Amino acid sequence: MLNKPRLLTPGPTPLPERVRLVMAQDMIHHRKPAFKKLMGEVQEKLRILFGTSQPVLPLACSGSGAMTAAVHGLFVPGEKVIVVEGGKFGQRWREIAALRGLEVVSIVVEWGRAVSLAEVEATLDAHPDAKGVLMQLSETSTGVLHPVRGIATVTRKRDVLLVADGISAVGISPCPMDEWGVDCLLTGSQKGLMLPPGLALIALSERAWRKADTVAPSCFYFNLPGERANCEKGQTLFTTPVSLIVGLGESLDMFLEAGLETVYRKQWALTMLARAGTAALGLAPLAPERFTWGLTSVMLPAGVDGTRLLQVAADNHGVVMAGGQDHLKGRILRIGHMGWVDWADIVAGLHAVASGLRTCGAYVGARDYIETGLAAYEAALQVAPGTPV
Repeated sequence: MLNKPRLLTPGPTPLPERVRLVMAQDMIHHRKPAFKKLMGEVQEKLRILFGTSQPVLPLACSGSGAMTAAVHGLFVPGEKVIVVEGGKFGQRWREIAALRGLEVVSIVVEWGRAVSLAEVEATLDAHPDAKGVLMQLSETSTGVLHPVRGIATVTRKRDVLLVADGISAVGISPCPMDEWGVDCLLTGSQKGLMLPPGLALIALSERAWRKADTVAPSCFYFNLPGERANCEKGQTLFTTPVSLIVGLGESLDMFLEAGLETVYRKQWALTMLARAGTAALGLAPLAPERFTWGLTSVMLPAGVDGTRLLQVAADNHGVVMAGGQDHLKGRILRIGHMGWVDWADIVAGLHAVASGLRTCGAYVGARDYIETGLAAYEAALQVAPGTPV
């Protein structure tokens, strides 16, 4: 009763009241005129968000489903792809590609470090028969922002498709796929888009569609040409998650009313707040340089039980955050600040982290970590998004 719940995980994220209310409206049928009209309107807004002239296809699945659809829709067994493997979801690209029967060449980078353009270029030179590069724009398990824009300048000069997982980037940081030269961009509903889980979105470039049209469907459910044909008619190939599409239309209205530049400025400022505040608490960032705008990952002091810290934050302060995965389980803390989150939520999160550290036996000497974080937040609001403060 003392604390309202605050969801500061890297997905799912809090839902705006506008989105919740519109999703509570009476159901409409996904094959009738009212829904077709809605789909047409949503499609126009999605193209603005993705920065593309191509259709953005909604899929009734999680982000991993969109990753599967991309691999099955763009590559055939025996083809070679390069995977940037720098976290849990880079590993997922490898696993999906292997199940598809692709030959996978992994660029393995330390968790917390971004792949370099030179590493990708050298791997492409060593494997000129590669047909694709599969990578994260934002690696959710580590908080790393990979240099997708730079890598696209390399892949566009070759017969190589660049497939980017933007699940924790779309609606959070800029990723205009046509301008950058990304061939496939995908995302999920439960992060920057401020929706419940269950909806994925995927868009292909013109040259990616040319390749997709040559790939025979290998999966009954994930059929990108079939989805495109139905999208042109204001429908989806199979039963549509109608309420999620309705909510998507509302969340996109919120983005466009504010302006994407304003959204990105806010997200950058929240990132500066979280990073400055945790640094003042003495916590080292897992990604010190190229970091995502949607979450902040920090190393925990030796001897601090990360699982217990998360429990203290949730039980005593109502703040729900996330820990690490695989070998980083219990060793890092991930604070989500994407979607319907504001500065006050992050301040509450910093207080919960400080309290959790003390309860778990760590010494916290900082007294001005909240002031330090807020000063960085205010400074970030005054500069172009992405400008260090």
